[in-house]
This record gives sequence, structure tokens and C-alpha cells, in this order.
Amino acid sequence: MRIVAADIGGTHARFAIAEIAGGRCELGEPVTLKSADYDGLEAAWAALPALFGQALPNAAAIGIAAPIAGDVLAFVNNDWKIRRAGLAGRLGLERVKLLNDFGAMAHGVAALGDEWTEHLCGPDVPLPLDHPVSVIGPGTGLGSAILLRRGGRVEVVETESAHIAFAPLDATEEAMMPALQRMYGRVSNERLVSGPGLAAIRAALDPGAAPMTDADLWAAALADEEDGALDRFAMIYGAVAGDIALAHGAMGVAVVGGLSNRAKTRLRASGFHARFIDKGRYGARMRQVPVRLVTHMHTGLLGAAAAFAQDYAGT
Repeated sequence: MRIVAADIGGTHARFAIAEIAGGRCELGEPVTLKSADYDGLEAAWAALPALFGQALPNAAAIGIAAPIAGDVLAFVNNDWKIRRAGLAGRLGLERVKLLNDFGAMAHGVAALGDEWTEHLCGPDVPLPLDHPVSVIGPGTGLGSAILLRRGGRVEVVETESAHIAFAPLDATEEAMMPALQRMYGRVSNERLVSGPGLAAIRAALDPGAAPMTDADLWAAALADEEDGALDRFAMIYGAVAGDIALAHGAMGVAVVGGLSNRAKTRLRASGFHARFIDKGRYGARMRQVPVRLVTHMHTGLLGAAAAFAQDYAGT
């Protein structure tokens, strides 16, 4: 069976033709569009046949960076809105599955073998099959989900852990808070642990610093030219990832996404893991949790297809 798999994030919309057979999913070459170049999903969808050079399949699985609740799905980091009623007809589909983008990411982690992960920190062991796994990754925003494997079936709990309030953990972070509150009012974890979060951290640490675009700032940081901001980002990222894993009851963490892959060397050398395990009376438990980096660059697309395959196998 062939379907369109889609991963709609805050900045980019990614699509691929997926082949589902025997419970396995194979992705064709993905197409990546800038969300800002299109008025919405329907406009982007209309461009796909020409981009793929073929007619589209009549079924789709679409991961969306928004909670899947209500008829109108509104993005936090994107101007698109998706109306669920009649969506299949508007896209020319017979069947469509919608899921949260990090729900799709979690399905993708389950579908990938251990060869698609590498040790980031903690015990150098595979992700557990018999305990919850937290799937976490910063991009335009911060996503998280809980992955469970039960009786041969993958179950995913989509969460909005990114929007828990940020908790400063030392004097530097306490001193950053007034500037952050002036920027945002309420400061959630996503405001700092995300692509745009590095600029917020830099501005709070050094209000007089010359503004830079996110792309230029990340390039400078990964070239060791913005060590203070990136080191603080890594510490906050580790603390937040540990809090999320603890709240999820997870005994493994899968870190996903291009940003974490690009920053992996710096994350390993930073205070990420020290903050991850610094959980007071639960520190000993957190030391047992492997944190693995997923190296597949289209985990969300694969996961959307895998979720569709699980729901509609044999139909």
C-alpha cells in the first residue's frame, strides 16, 4: 500500500511517498517546503504532484505540530490552521490519519532499529522495550511524547510538556528571569529549549549583545563563537529533558531532530547530563536512564507512516 506521509512543523512541511508492506514502511525521497511559502496545508498539497512527478496516493498520515483536539487545529509556531471536517475530501483522499508531530516521532523511534541511535549520555545500552521511553526534541518549538510497547503493539501518549513553566536552577538563571519575563510574560521550557531559545538565552545573559538571526547565531555557537549561550542552552536542555523523563516515568530517552544531531558533540561535552540526573532524591534512578540520539533525519515521516500501518493493517 502507498500513502503520503507528512510532518508539518513550525517552519517546514515535509512530505514523502511511503510504501507499507508486511508491517514495514519504506520512505521515498522526501520533499521539504517552507510553511511560510504556502497559505495552508491544501495549498502545499496541491503542489506535491508536480514536485513528486506523479499522482498522489489516496491515503495519508499527517503529523502536525499541534494538539489533535477539536475541529480546527491551530499551530503554536505556524500560521496555518487545519479544519478536520472534510479534510480528506479537500485533499482528494479516501483515508487520512492525523496525529501530533511528536506522536509521529515516537512511532518512528519504535519503527527504527538500534542502528539508528547512538549514545548521547547515561548508560550506553539500548532503549528499553519494557518501560516507557520519553521522545524529546527541540526545533522551532519543543516536542515530547511517551512511547510504550505493549503486547507487540506500539502505544504513544502525545504530551505538551514543552509548555511547563521553566524553573531556574542557579544564580545565573535567576538573574536571567527578569529579562525573559519581559520578553514573554510566562516563561515556558519551549521558550529556551528550542531553535529560537538560543537567542533568548543570549539576550538574557547579555542584553547589550548585537542581535543575530537564529541561523547565524546557531552557526556561530556550533563554531565555538558563542560558548556562553550554547553552554547554558545545553544545561537547561538537560534539566528539562530530565524533568520530562521523570514526569513520564521513563527509563529511556530518545532525543530526536536535526538541531540535537548538529549539536551532539557540544551536548556530550556540556553540563547536559549533570543537569539531567540532578533530581534530588531521584538522582540514583536518573543515572540508570540511557539517553540516545536518533540519527534518522526523517523520523517523523517514518512514524506517521508506521502509525497508519498499525491502525489500518490488512484493510
